[in-house]
Amino acid sequence: MNTVKNKYIKHAHISERKFKEILKCFCIDLTATQTSNLIGINRNTINKYYSKFRVRIVDLCNIDSPFAGEIEVDESYFGVKRVKGKRGRGARGKTIVFGLLKRDGKVYTEIVLDTQKATLQAIIRGKVSIESIIYYDGWRGYNGLVDVVYDKHFRVNHGENEFANGHNHINGIESFWSYAKIRLVKFRGLSKQENRFCKAKCFYKR
Repeated sequence: MNTVKNKYIKHAHISERKFKEILKCFCIDLTATQTSNLIGINRNTINKYYSKFRVRIVDLCNIDSPFAGEIEVDESYFGVKRVKGKRGRGARGKTIVFGLLKRDGKVYTEIVLDTQKATLQAIIRGKVSIESIIYYDGWRGYNGLVDVVYDKHFRVNHGENEFANGHNHINGIESFWSYAKIRLVKFRGLSKQENRFCKAKCFYKR
């Protein structure tokens, strides 16, 4: 296939106009199928560009790492409906996602194998500056943050029906989980290929 002139992409096979149309559709949250039907380009091609956009977003967001300021941390579970008899953290069939939210800023999410202390605190140490203030729930995986040099941290005891105590809450990250799950329903979840990409790292703007 011959390449065409396109200042945005090397060795492009689509025009700059078509590229801008794809980007616009991506920004207004259209699916690859909707974009394909709208602008008349093969859906596989649209998916290829959508993947490139997502990778570029991750690259740009990495510039802002580590987070500093007021940080909310939490885990959530994505995937199939809960299996009968399996409750709580680690419910069978679920994908575990750990998240860090900088208040009035961005969110970092990462798929993890478990919610153990070593797993969660390794991510916190790598993504949160030591002068930050950390807010978290009662999960024991957050015990001992002071031992890894985070002196400013506050626990919200959900088990005691405490969901906010003045400035101490994790309402921001919990709202993000709700948004993310609703959005994934629209796209019918993630394909295996997209899921492998997300296992590395994903950033989302609020």
